[in-house]
Amino acid sequence: MIFAQLFANGLIAGAIYSLVALGFSLIYSTCNFIDFAHGVTVAVGAYLLYFFFSLLGLNFWLSVILTIIFTGLFGLLLNIVVFKELRRRKASNLILLTASFALLIIFESLILILFGADVKTIGYIQVSRGLDILGAIITPLQIIIIIVSFLLLVIFFFFMKKSKIGKAMRAVSDNKDVAEIVGISAERIYNWSFFIGSAVAGIGGILVGLDQNLVPTMGTGLMIKGFAAAIIGGIGSPIGAVLGSYLLGFGENFGIWYLPSGYKDAIAFVILFIFLLLRPQGILGKKK
Repeated sequence: MIFAQLFANGLIAGAIYSLVALGFSLIYSTCNFIDFAHGVTVAVGAYLLYFFFSLLGLNFWLSVILTIIFTGLFGLLLNIVVFKELRRRKASNLILLTASFALLIIFESLILILFGADVKTIGYIQVSRGLDILGAIITPLQIIIIIVSFLLLVIFFFFMKKSKIGKAMRAVSDNKDVAEIVGISAERIYNWSFFIGSAVAGIGGILVGLDQNLVPTMGTGLMIKGFAAAIIGGIGSPIGAVLGSYLLGFGENFGIWYLPSGYKDAIAFVILFIFLLLRPQGILGKKK
């Protein structure tokens, strides 16, 4: 059944985009600049898993834990070494954005130097026939991707609402100066945002790396879709970014019901432009 398959494909695409958009939106909402380097963080996560599991031969689950931790530390390091220094020098958001784009290119090139241009596969999960669920063919790994996406959404919701760090993040997002007056260190919250957002990107890199092949530029395409999803959902709202991811995933997959599959990216950006024209603040974003 075509409808069921397209629905499943949209669900899978939305789950993958949300793993990128969630961390992307978290960093933007607290640090108030667009971090294009977040795209390469996904690629770093995928290649770290390949390094730990396929090259070093470590236990798979140990490799997964190490990948998530080191990907989070990678994002934290970028913030401390590059973005914190730029903020100290009173750099504008445009400079921060330009620096993040430069980091994207630099680390993609570094991955190319270290691992080569040839396609890599992690090879932990053997290729198997997909399951037939209500007329749609979906693999067990794709089901895991969808479940992980929903679990992260629920965990993230309660983390932001109930935890001390989550409340501090919301305070800095609302008004950095007032938050610092009441004793919240904005720089400490920026560090947490980069670490958590990058760790989530690492989870995305792991799942995408298991489901697809690894190439050095894999993070760029995911970053573009994650960025579009964050805009659609409301770039200052991590929860909205997840909703935007699923809307984007469903929109581009149902769009190719009538159009050739080569138009999938164009459909995604048509949806983005519609939101920019009619609701620029996104689904859950606030007018400013």
